Amino acid sequence: MSDRTMTRQVLLFISVLSLSSVHGQVSYSIPEEMAKGSLVGNIAQDLGLDIKRLKSGKARIYTGDSAEYIELNKERGVLLIKERIDREALCEQTTPCALHFQITLENPMELYPVTVEITDINDNAPTFQKTERRLEISESAVTGSKFMLEKAVDQDIDLNGLQSYSLKHADHFVLKLHSQADGSKKVEMVLQKPLDREKQEHMSLLLTALDGGEPLLSGTMQIHVTVLDANDNAPVFTKPVYKATISENSQKGTFVTTVSASDADKGTNGEVSYVIANSMNRLSTLFHINEDGNLILDGQVDYEKARSYQIDIEAIDNGGLSDSSKIIIDVSDVNDNSPLINFISKSGIIQEDSRPNTVIAMMSVNDPDSESNGKVNCGINENIPFTIKSTSNGFYSLVTDSGLDRERASEYNISVTCSDEGVPSLSSSVTLTLQISDVNDNAPVFERSSYEAYIIENNTPGLSIFTVKARDADWNQNARVSYILEDSSVNGVPVSSYVSVSADSGVVHSVRSFDYEQIKDFQFSVKAQDGGSPPLSSNVTVKIMIQDQNDNAPQVLYPVQTSSSLVSEMVPRSADVGYLVTKVVAVDVDSGQNAWLSYKLQKATDRALFEVGLQNGEIRTIRQVNDKDAVKQRLTVVVEDNGQPSRSATVNVNVAVADSFPEVLSEFTDFTHDKEYNDNLTFYLVLALAVVSFLFITCLVVIISVKIYRWRQSRVLYHSNLPVIPYYPPRYADTLGTGTLQHVYNYEVCRTIDSRKSDCKFVRPCSQNVLIMDPSSTGTMQRMQSENNILDESDSTLEQKPPNADWRFTQGQRPGPSGAGGPPEMAMGTGPWPNPPTEAEQLQALMAAANEVSEATATLGPGTMGLSTRYSPQFTLQHVPDYRQNVYIPGSTATLTSNPQQQQQQQMLMQQQMAAQQQALQAQPSEASAQPEPPKAAQTPASKKKSTKKEKK
Repeated sequence: MSDRTMTRQVLLFISVLSLSSVHGQVSYSIPEEMAKGSLVGNIAQDLGLDIKRLKSGKARIYTGDSAEYIELNKERGVLLIKERIDREALCEQTTPCALHFQITLENPMELYPVTVEITDINDNAPTFQKTERRLEISESAVTGSKFMLEKAVDQDIDLNGLQSYSLKHADHFVLKLHSQADGSKKVEMVLQKPLDREKQEHMSLLLTALDGGEPLLSGTMQIHVTVLDANDNAPVFTKPVYKATISENSQKGTFVTTVSASDADKGTNGEVSYVIANSMNRLSTLFHINEDGNLILDGQVDYEKARSYQIDIEAIDNGGLSDSSKIIIDVSDVNDNSPLINFISKSGIIQEDSRPNTVIAMMSVNDPDSESNGKVNCGINENIPFTIKSTSNGFYSLVTDSGLDRERASEYNISVTCSDEGVPSLSSSVTLTLQISDVNDNAPVFERSSYEAYIIENNTPGLSIFTVKARDADWNQNARVSYILEDSSVNGVPVSSYVSVSADSGVVHSVRSFDYEQIKDFQFSVKAQDGGSPPLSSNVTVKIMIQDQNDNAPQVLYPVQTSSSLVSEMVPRSADVGYLVTKVVAVDVDSGQNAWLSYKLQKATDRALFEVGLQNGEIRTIRQVNDKDAVKQRLTVVVEDNGQPSRSATVNVNVAVADSFPEVLSEFTDFTHDKEYNDNLTFYLVLALAVVSFLFITCLVVIISVKIYRWRQSRVLYHSNLPVIPYYPPRYADTLGTGTLQHVYNYEVCRTIDSRKSDCKFVRPCSQNVLIMDPSSTGTMQRMQSENNILDESDSTLEQKPPNADWRFTQGQRPGPSGAGGPPEMAMGTGPWPNPPTEAEQLQALMAAANEVSEATATLGPGTMGLSTRYSPQFTLQHVPDYRQNVYIPGSTATLTSNPQQQQQQQMLMQQQMAAQQQALQAQPSEASAQPEPPKAAQTPASKKKSTKKEKK
């Protein structure tokens, strides 16, 4: 390791120890020429920041327009040398030399200023602009004559800069140094011994410039002295120091000032020339001095780079004598610099739901001008929801001022304008393009409130029908609309089996081939849903109209084409013109003009005899039939629809021209006919005939079985030898007793509450007597009572039939003796006629009558009778018909009396009537059995007496 590297490390260690932080500012001191990657300092520790904060805050170094010599290692939190630093190139002779930059952090935005001072090392040796100089000195030069030498330049400063000069091989000269106000030293060579050209005409001197660094560096210049003849007067300047002022940005050739020097000699020895003695190229390129002593501007003067210049000038005569002076030039500031705006940190995107005062950018503004020319004010364009705030000297923040809405403005061009206070004022602007990121706050909106589309039937599955389109005011994923078919059904079938919707494009495709004859239109809902989180959606109703297509040929219904029919129609020979032979009937299941049918005669045995109606299909004669016309006539009729393209069907009509059927048979024995017929139609007709026949036979068997069962049940009742008594159907308004029995019996009576309702109330007496004629008949009695209960329960649930207005009870139609009549309200009853009695009701009535007959006595006592509520409440016993003479059966000629012989005769007659009625019922259709006919008028007592006399005979 070299001594120079060791020295740098020691200086670095001392510099790190000397770092300080004042008001959040961190300063470091490092030597120049450090190697790349060398450590500057632990910035994270010095700022009190965590390394995680450096990473999360995207820490970076902001240097403005300056080059970046320092880099930040976020992994270690330290500052490192990025590029080799040359203090002389960076700051020239300015002291102290420092790098100023900022450490910026985001989320939240923070700014930390950092200063790194660059200390000098002895890396530059003193140098002369010219490696040699030639002097011509007169031999008459007096002792003490001065000769100004070129100063050496050392880019280093302080101890490492130029410290001393030495002159070697100089027996006649010594060096003399003069300190100047700018810290430099003027070098003069003073003659201490007279010159003698005859002894030594030429002399070679070595001027050495030494610095004070470690190690010691030096530079040399060779001085060649030529001794001339005598010139004993040197030029003299009028002023030791000249001062001038020049404005920056002055044009080239601008006159600065004039210097003057005089020489007491005459002739050529008195001619004086002026030169700039400064060895720095920068000054020699900026100014020049002419032979008249005028200082002229040759370059560009910038106040921001140098505020003053010091120029050493020299007046030399032809004898080589000279004098020196200084020109001090002050540069005045001009407002020639616009403010410099640099973004330290900025956000290109901000969410539309960001809160006010959200920082979107941080910037630095600098004006190199001085005083009022360097004071800056910044602002932004109007009518935007942003504002600019000054955070510190030269630093500004751009923040939101109000709410944002991306749907109104998705992008803002924010123009920041900064102006100085100079006259005239200069300004500069920068534009920040800020994108407003979307938030899902808008649901998709369909272009229409509802859609209707048309599709022709028999389409290809997968055919595109139309497109639904929805737009979302949001952006990107939030505006990406997906289309979803809502679950529903069409005629019980999911709508997804009819159509499908493309999720991306909204194109509605058919899933199946539609048939207009099956479905003419249907509708469904489509949901448009965006891709936001949470997603928003909206629905629209779509109606699909199926358009008819001529896909069905006409079907001929008549005449039916069969292979067994030789002759379809007959035309008598006496038929007149326009005689209707037959009519061709055809249908087309299509609709509209596709179903408009026209009839044409394609072929005919005699075209001059028949014609076919174009619209109605009627076949008529167009002339009188005569004897010459052939008996066998064959017509082919074409039925054609009006579709495009049209479809057609043909039918063959066989016509016989004859007056009698035998004539037709004799002529048509060898008639050949077409066997072309519709196999499908024949199959369906045969199948329908078989089904109808099967149903008819099944119904017939069921009816016969029911009739046989009922007949067998009635036979059981006929062999019971019970007396036949009158039967009064339920809900039939009449008396049930006339007081013909000895004892009073209480029966359960059913009375309707209202004639228009089927509700019933059952009145049960306090005591109930069960009449048993014979112990052996107990089982039968109980079975009949259970059947009666079941029938009564089922009968109570049936709806009451409306009254028959065509039939009314009259006084002559009521059973009973002549002269027995009821009140007017009984004759005008409006209740419905009851249904025929069931077996259980007949059995109950027979047993009740048998009980009365067995206990009947000659003395008739008062009895209890049941009355229907259809009778007026004022109905009394005086209105009850007299049943003591005979007992009548409604609808029959049998009469019950108390004579046992008459009872046996009546019983036999009753059995015959029942058998006849059973046979009549079996002969009636099942439909007629469900609707009972109104009962015939009851026989009068006179007619009953006549029938009784016949039975006795």
